[in-house]
Parts: sequence; structure tokens; C-alpha cells
Amino acid sequence: MSRSKALQYYIFARVLLAPLMLWTIVTIVFLLLRATPGDPVDAVLGGRAPEDVKVRYRQELGLSDPLWVQYIRYLGDLLHLDLGKSITSRGLEVWEVIGQYFPATVELAVFSMAIAFIVGVGVGILSASRPGTALDAGGRLFGIISYSLPLFWVGMILQLIFSVQLGWFPLGSRFPLTLPAPPSITGLYTIDSLLSGNFSQFFIALHHLALPSLTLGILLSGIFERIVRVNLKQTLKADYVEAARARGIPERRILFAHALKNAMIPVITVLGLTLAALLGGAVLTEVTFSWPGLGNRLYEAISLRDYPTVQGIMIFFASIVVFASILIDIINAYIDPRIRY
Repeated sequence: MSRSKALQYYIFARVLLAPLMLWTIVTIVFLLLRATPGDPVDAVLGGRAPEDVKVRYRQELGLSDPLWVQYIRYLGDLLHLDLGKSITSRGLEVWEVIGQYFPATVELAVFSMAIAFIVGVGVGILSASRPGTALDAGGRLFGIISYSLPLFWVGMILQLIFSVQLGWFPLGSRFPLTLPAPPSITGLYTIDSLLSGNFSQFFIALHHLALPSLTLGILLSGIFERIVRVNLKQTLKADYVEAARARGIPERRILFAHALKNAMIPVITVLGLTLAALLGGAVLTEVTFSWPGLGNRLYEAISLRDYPTVQGIMIFFASIVVFASILIDIINAYIDPRIRY
């Protein structure tokens, strides 16, 4: 089989699996929501509402139908990309809820990923380039601690220290309520303030974003540190690296021009896995820091048994992870032919 045909077959197989994975996730979320205790009607109307009002409202929501009818109807709506209407957001479409809250999550995720990548790769390079030294031991220790610490606990401790006691960072918002927010262009406050030329708003938005993104980014950086350190150590022992040393090429050039390039290939795969961890971590970070993003809205919807909103946000997150994983696999297969054979 030629390389081009092998790549095409690999891409086709991965794309073909995407609907199956999404259908599995849709089914699990649908069933788990209805298996958990609590009634969305009671959450909205309260436990003291008249029973006839509850019955009528349950019929309006379609919750009085048999479970298989609800499931078939929901799958049919999904095929038309209809996520339904939120129960707790005054009849807003779930797509509108996602559009309203997702930019804050994207902003947090992008800054956190950048911090995780820079810190993790940097510490990994330092650790691998100095094997057997204190830097190597410190890098290993950093990777273990940052990967194992619970995010919600670290977030609360950092808020107590840097926000409550020292007062260095604000809490619970993307922007001060007393100031006008940046004009809505992309929904990302840092980008919108730069596009509008208002650098004062940019630094204010960055100030509010700093503590949650640093917390999430540093705790996720252990993933990159471990994979870079292990792969770079192996690459530095390869024959072509020894040959480069024998030719008198400077060690710094060998590290960055030869070894690091090949050691970074597995990081592409890790990016896909980190995206899933990032979305999960974003939910915990947003709840811990009261960040007004989609993860925080998901937590509120779960608490209020808002079935359409929970299902819509979960499927939206799952779609991002599934398609990002497929894209990462395709890029990895294109770079490394061994994967597709």
C-alpha cells in the first residue's frame, strides 16, 4: 500500500469512528442525567408548587413521555443540530447559552494552554539536558507534584493567599462591573480590547485572567514536562546525536536543532489528550474561581437539573475533544508514517 493510500485509509477510519464516539457519549449523558436523583420541574418551580402545575409543566418539557420516546426525539433533534431550549435561562436556546458563555472558557483555555506548554516544555528541556543533576531531580519533582495536586484545592489556596490576604488579584469576574466591558467582537476580552485599541481594558482583562489561567496552566504543565523530559533524554542518546557530537557540533545546537525537533513529535499527541484535560480542568477552575464561562454554567445546570443545557454543553465539549483528537491523529500520522501502517 502506498503512503498516500495508507494515509487516506487512516483518515477515513478515524473520521468514521467520530459519529460512533459521539453517539456513545450522547447516550451515556442522556441516561446518566435521568438516573441521577432530582426532578428538573421541582428545581424550577420549587417543591411547594401545585401538583397539577408540575404535571402540566412536565408535559410541556416532554418529561412525562417514556424514556425511549424522549431518547428517540432527542436523537432526532441532534441530527438537525437542535440542542433544545434551556429550562433555567428563560427559554434561551442552548446554542445561545453556549455562545454567551463559551468565549470566557476559550480565553481561559488558550492562556492556560500557553502557560502549560511554555512552562512544561521549558522545565522538560532543562531537566533532560542536565541528567543526574539537581535540575533533573527538580524537573521530575515538579512534574509529579504539578500533575497530582487537586486543582480545586490549589485554586482555593491561591485565592486565599493572593486575592484575599494580599489583594493582588480580583475574584469572581472577567471584568470590573463598575467599568464598561470591551466591545463584543470576538467575545474574548483581551483580544477585543486590543482590536479596539484600548490597552487599559486589555491590562484589566489580563489582570482578572491571570490567577485562574496560571493555576490551570501550571498544574497542566506537568503533562508536557514529563513527556518532553522522557523523549528528549532518549533522543539525546540516539546514534545521530552521538555522530553530531563527534563532528564537533556545539551541544546547544545539537539540543535545539536536532534532538528537540524529534522529541517534540509525541507532544503533538499529548496536545489532544491535554485538550480533554483542559476542558475538564476549565470546569473545576471556573467553579473554583467563579469564572463566568461555559464550565461554570454547566455546573449550575447540573445543580438545577437543566437537562437540555447539560446535554448540550456536554455534547459540545465532547465534539471539540473528538474532532481535536482526530485532527491531532491525522497530523501525527502525516508527520510519522509508522502510525498509519
